[in-house]
Amino acid sequence: MSKTLLLLHGDGIGPEVITQVERVIDVLRVSYGFKLNVESALFGGASINACGVPISDETIARAKSADAVLMGAVGGPKWANAPRDKRPEMGLLNLRKEMVVFANLRPAICFDALADASSLKRELVAGLDIMFVRELCGGVYFGQPRGIDVLPDGSKRGYDTQVYTTGEIERVAHVAFELARKRKNRVASLEKSNVMESGLLWRQVVTQIHQDYYSDVALEHVLADNAAMQIARAPKQFDVLLTDNLFGDVLSDLAAAITGSIGLLPSAALGEKGKPGLYEPIHGSAPDIAGKGLANPLAAILSFEMALRNSLEREDLADLLYTAVIAALNKGARTKDLGGTLNTSQMGDAVIAEL
Repeated sequence: MSKTLLLLHGDGIGPEVITQVERVIDVLRVSYGFKLNVESALFGGASINACGVPISDETIARAKSADAVLMGAVGGPKWANAPRDKRPEMGLLNLRKEMVVFANLRPAICFDALADASSLKRELVAGLDIMFVRELCGGVYFGQPRGIDVLPDGSKRGYDTQVYTTGEIERVAHVAFELARKRKNRVASLEKSNVMESGLLWRQVVTQIHQDYYSDVALEHVLADNAAMQIARAPKQFDVLLTDNLFGDVLSDLAAAITGSIGLLPSAALGEKGKPGLYEPIHGSAPDIAGKGLANPLAAILSFEMALRNSLEREDLADLLYTAVIAALNKGARTKDLGGTLNTSQMGDAVIAEL
């Protein structure tokens, strides 16, 4: 029985990179007999233009009934001044919340062929393979109350609420520890327990989960600001990094920068077993280069590789695709962000040639 993949092309460079994924799917169908039902829907700014909302109830329902969802980035200056609930980014937050994809897996891998493209010295990044497990449905992005109030003197006060429950922390901690057992068996839990009550609860719950279920896994607690320094100083000391929503958002982008390009890195957002996963490149919509063929499609292609592995039950094809990406890079395929000259489609050509 074939699986169903819902594509949300998004805004900016989103459609360009997702198109290269569609080309890869076509090759897997023809050359490897891959059966996959591919659907598409409007999302982000494109959905606002057509429907007045960043994501429709119908699209959310389709996402929840699919086996996997692959999206391009959303947003752009056209919608920057829209009310918050009408901005493209709110469509993404609502989709994550409705799909209950609470564990965001963000690998930061430095491919050997690109070690010299990093902002750090080769010896610091060669062989880098770390995994962020970011809590995705709680924290400051969803906490209430939030708002901007006008004070009696006419000035304003903006506020957001950082809030976590025991259950929200427990479920993402289980994901991180289980993943670590398949890797190097180490977890670094990042928070600010020294100054934040939510961070203190995070540390207490993670400690208890480790004690009760995963004492065989090495656990260290690292303050998030120190973790930022350590990622820039000696990133290979880490294996799995467990973080809340805000710190995971920030620190995984830092890790992305030291791999050579944010255009290389995919992500998977997973929920309970058997539920659809949400996959996306971690780069933004990059409206300044949209339509110019400059976008690197590898993050989107590797996001599809993660979908094959985690939701579409084709780990064999995931291995083939991952190997094809590495082979293309080893043969010198480079987009502009990597110091090369290939356009978006040509980089897709290079991966397809290896497949």
